[in-house]
Amino acid sequence: MKKLPTLITCLALACSPLASLEAQNERPPRKEKAKGGKGGSGPRVNKPRIDDTLRANVYADNWFKLYINGNLVMVDSISFIPHNVVSVDILPEYPMTIAVMAKDNADLDTGLEYNNSNLGDGGFILKFSDGTVSNASWRAKSFFHGPINRDMENPETTHKPIPENWFAVDFDDSAWENATEHTEEAVSPKSPFYENDFEGAQWIWTGDLALDNTVLFRTTIESPPNGAPMPPADWPRGHIDSSNR
Repeated sequence: MKKLPTLITCLALACSPLASLEAQNERPPRKEKAKGGKGGSGPRVNKPRIDDTLRANVYADNWFKLYINGNLVMVDSISFIPHNVVSVDILPEYPMTIAVMAKDNADLDTGLEYNNSNLGDGGFILKFSDGTVSNASWRAKSFFHGPINRDMENPETTHKPIPENWFAVDFDDSAWENATEHTEEAVSPKSPFYENDFEGAQWIWTGDLALDNTVLFRTTIESPPNGAPMPPADWPRGHIDSSNR
């Protein structure tokens, strides 16, 4: 009976949240159970793990949305300022068609920003942990330009309709020009850029960093640029219906 308090103390520690968490962390990874049939019988499914994903870092002046193989995977949550870096985990699938809409903040009628008092300038940069980077090999096309001739006294703009399927894998961008690389000094990124890994990536836009306000980019990555093995072909890849159905 004299040992009862010690036993109670041990039981209390074992049941504490901290002890439970430590015990959980010491457990080996849970094995995936096969699905199908009774008692877990049936063929095993080769499932991707979180360490099979890529880390994607993207910075845009001022805003972007990004598709991979026709699926929307990233959207800048801040439409103007402060400028931010968006980082997400992406499950790779090669060939990997990347399609981006990037927008500099600009009034639709004047092409100016800050209450029609300033010319804006754009800029886009991307790096994935597989070595994918933005550079002049990407395709780029402007769909909103202005103010024409930098005329801020009587500003006018031009708009081209955005193709309905511009982000699709089979969209034909062969008539688009290559993206133009711009210097870091020209884009003048803010502090979050320097806190993230963009080594080897280039700032891209069209040739006119100031007057082209809506730009579409596209590129296709055939295999991991860093030489990593191709992902298994038998990974289950569902497609979420993003409509309101």
